[in-house]
Amino acid sequence: MSIPTPARPRGAALRLAAAALAGALALGGCVQSGRTSHPDNSAGEMACPVEPDPSITTSARIAWQAIPNGDLVIKDLQLLEQCMPNADISWLKMNSGGDVIQAFGSNSLDIAQVGSSPVTKAASPPLSRDVKVIWISDVIGAAESLVVKDPEVETLADMSGMTIGVPFGSTAHYSLLTALGEEGLTGEVRVINLAPDAILAAWQRDEIDAAWIWEPTLTELLAEEGHTILSSEDSAGLGAPTFDLVAGTGAFLTENPEFLRMWTLVQAEGSRLLTEEPESAATSIAVQLGIETEEAQKLLDGYIYPSLEEQAGPEYFGGEGLPEALAGTAEFLEEQGEIDALAEDGVYQEMPYGVAIEEVTE
Repeated sequence: MSIPTPARPRGAALRLAAAALAGALALGGCVQSGRTSHPDNSAGEMACPVEPDPSITTSARIAWQAIPNGDLVIKDLQLLEQCMPNADISWLKMNSGGDVIQAFGSNSLDIAQVGSSPVTKAASPPLSRDVKVIWISDVIGAAESLVVKDPEVETLADMSGMTIGVPFGSTAHYSLLTALGEEGLTGEVRVINLAPDAILAAWQRDEIDAAWIWEPTLTELLAEEGHTILSSEDSAGLGAPTFDLVAGTGAFLTENPEFLRMWTLVQAEGSRLLTEEPESAATSIAVQLGIETEEAQKLLDGYIYPSLEEQAGPEYFGGEGLPEALAGTAEFLEEQGEIDALAEDGVYQEMPYGVAIEEVTE
């Protein structure tokens, strides 16, 4: 599957959103460049970019991760809360896709930010969860990379016998296994399971030689004399593209269509801000990640943020692009023993749930 370079057309719904947003910014200056704390205890909100719907009273448990994409912008600006003022929305922090899988399994989440590899794993045996993909937050490029400590190591072939840390079940894990398989190094290196917040400590204690990881840990390792030799853009070139997706349980999505429609419009606004107003979006991301705005702006370069119209197109929800990518991920996970077997026929093809995307782009 090819990874498109995003164009920036806007549909009727998003033109309305942009107009409303411009008015809100002109009146309130809602993205505050000096804001340094979470909007739960600081005025970080802005007006809903479309007409709010107070009739929506859904209770939604939403998992987020420290990934610089539209989810962080939406969370920081409290757009869901502004657009659905009577909904009960809870934001829950997750450290990795593995945590998301466990939370889905215990029925403690409704919607979650999750990588393409873990969500495919969740839908496959032995877990076989009824999860649907409802949004592509980003296509991962250089934002997930293999960082190596030894300055003499220049290629993956130089890493035989070394120890590599990576969060198991994540998109980074999938990219790493793809690269190792291509190089013929499967079994020739030691791959250990470490959460993102444990990778830096293991690096500093010389317990690992390398890590395939995302931001902000990626930048922290580079500051600790690391250097990159591969990225997820490289693994995509090997036929293994990875994404940060948003998934939800089948029951929640089918039972709450109005919530999903408004949620989709808000997500589309988050993507628009990232591509058309990156400085404002970076301010929100910086607040949520606890970094400087300039650092947050640099992080955006490692991702592609598909627009609403692109998501509805043939590369993603409107065709076979996304289903094929999920099915290909599942086949690889089975080969690696990460899942017991492939899911029943049709599961991966039916995982993309683009009902709301199709509706709001009409």
